[in-house]
Amino acid sequence: NNTNIGLRISLRKVLIAGAMVSSKVRAARARGLTALVLLLGALVGFEFAPSWVGSFSSLGRRSVAVRSQFSAAEVKTEIRGEEGTESFRRFFINGQDQEISPWHDIPLKSEVDGVYWMVTEIPKMTKSKMEIATKEESNPIAQDLKKGKLREYHGPIFWNYGYLPQTWEDPNVEHPKLKVKGDNDPVDVVEIGSRTLGQGEIAEVKVLGALAMIDDGELDWKVIAIEKDDPLAADLKDVADVEAKLPGVIS
Repeated sequence: NNTNIGLRISLRKVLIAGAMVSSKVRAARARGLTALVLLLGALVGFEFAPSWVGSFSSLGRRSVAVRSQFSAAEVKTEIRGEEGTESFRRFFINGQDQEISPWHDIPLKSEVDGVYWMVTEIPKMTKSKMEIATKEESNPIAQDLKKGKLREYHGPIFWNYGYLPQTWEDPNVEHPKLKVKGDNDPVDVVEIGSRTLGQGEIAEVKVLGALAMIDDGELDWKVIAIEKDDPLAADLKDVADVEAKLPGVIS
């Protein structure tokens, strides 16, 4: 009894494809979950209309239930394996000392209106290409591999990089204008604030806009955001403000 919902969000003519996991469906399935299709914009001034349908089954175990009032402070991380090797994994542990999935068990929305949770994979000014292991149980953070080698950027990145939990870019749905399909990963976040977030840190962010990228023929959206408590957060409403107040940061 899976429920599939299609939504279209219009924000400054930007369309973003993703998927929001239903906690009710997640609890009903023993080894998987059905993701509800969520088109993410800068999450201001929504316009909803019936659209297309998508679904997804997790390869991990059934997710641990999350309380309605989520506290990032109660989530800790645990490193297993050796940093800088293929064995490295950073697992997420809740307040009851249970492993949780940082993809499925952390809510998308904060209790603060218009603010969302971001899970940090790559702190700014570092260059190891870290990401959650979407096909592994509990979805720990690991270093990405390409052609059998650990991936590194050519130099340190200038932003904190992570993703929005409970989102997913559907590989079965083609974007109506770009004519490419989703990359089968959570929706990425580029956080442009002044603070360096720690790997695995769960932060509240304010969404400012989005950039569509096509990577190896797949649609890979980058949501541009700033930490909620950053000194500049109150002055930034969208990407136009970013260009005006922080020239060169996103151009």
